[in-house]
Amino acid sequence: MRRETFDTVILGAGAAGMMCAIHAAARGGRVLILDHARAPGEKIRISGGGRCNFTNLGASARNFISGNPHFAKSALGRYTPQHFIALIEKHGVAYHEKTLGQLFCDHSSRDIIALLVKEMAQAGCEMRLSTTLERVEGDDAGFVVTLGGERAATVRCRQFVVACGGKSIPKMGATGLGYQIARQFGLAVTETRPGLVPLTFGEDVLSGFREIAGVAANVRISCGKAAFEEALLFTHRGLSGPAILQISSYWRETQPIRAAFLPLTDIGALLCAAKRENGRRSIQTALGEILPKRLATYMAGKQGWGGTLGETSDRKLAEIAGLLRNWELYPVGTEGYRTAEVTLGGVDTACIDSRTMETKAVPGLYFIGEVVDVTGWLGGYNFQWAWASGWAAGTAIAENAV
Repeated sequence: MRRETFDTVILGAGAAGMMCAIHAAARGGRVLILDHARAPGEKIRISGGGRCNFTNLGASARNFISGNPHFAKSALGRYTPQHFIALIEKHGVAYHEKTLGQLFCDHSSRDIIALLVKEMAQAGCEMRLSTTLERVEGDDAGFVVTLGGERAATVRCRQFVVACGGKSIPKMGATGLGYQIARQFGLAVTETRPGLVPLTFGEDVLSGFREIAGVAANVRISCGKAAFEEALLFTHRGLSGPAILQISSYWRETQPIRAAFLPLTDIGALLCAAKRENGRRSIQTALGEILPKRLATYMAGKQGWGGTLGETSDRKLAEIAGLLRNWELYPVGTEGYRTAEVTLGGVDTACIDSRTMETKAVPGLYFIGEVVDVTGWLGGYNFQWAWASGWAAGTAIAENAV
């Protein structure tokens, strides 16, 4: 088996790993980045419908879930969305803002991967794909890394960076390897669970949802103190759509979620106006002019809202509007890591220096990106955490090399 030496070895050629590699090699350090996949940036490639929602203009620590809500402030404050925008503009990547500050590539997510690979090549990084980590051990000089795959080798390095993500989307090779490495070196790992994931329901609820699968509606969805105003989508398996993905990161078993349809609309006033205009219309017909028709039919049937507007008191119409502003549902679970966009939880931030991403107890060992207990909202926030945490670690590594 070959024996090699590098200054830094990075496990994971995703968003955080490649960003770290670029900056770790900026001052001439020898950097090796590894991935078991055949191509770099696979999660970048599939993100945003193939156009990569690469950041969010409003990204700040308040858009993240973590055991320590202040941990992400340092990296996010020093590497902002504007820094990454400057990088993609340097490479001529066209982009646009969709909604709520979300930025997407005009053409393809592959443009982001290409610019990162180019930046790594220009910095002198070596990338090895289809390569597995067999073992990593610490010694007095740093780390000894045993690699398998097409180019098996034993590599010595002073810095070892874990950027291999979480458990989400296992069909792409996601595992809990990063957490195993953390535990191996005595670091705490918080509870992990699927995040940004569709919610599932019992058959009593699901049978009705199947009737309106494919229907979307604007809602304000809440769970506890968390709330989001975006689209909800009914599916054959339960509820999805941006609003549901957002609230899933806050939902825990046995908790209800509450949906307020058309949160900026006074549904009660609209029903009363419709009654004055034509009281012979049915409640279901009137609701179908406010909500998607299939949804109105489903809700009217489920709640027993029969009869005409003229036969219904204003008080009853207000009650109907009230239920549509506070529809309570009890999910039974989520679709799990199979469809989850991220993993909640991870390496405990108490073990990591927030400025450098280096572990406090093991010099030279770094954790960045999704493997850390920092999880963003839907909408480009998790990519911004990847860029910022990768930059923080890479910059610290380069500065220490001088």
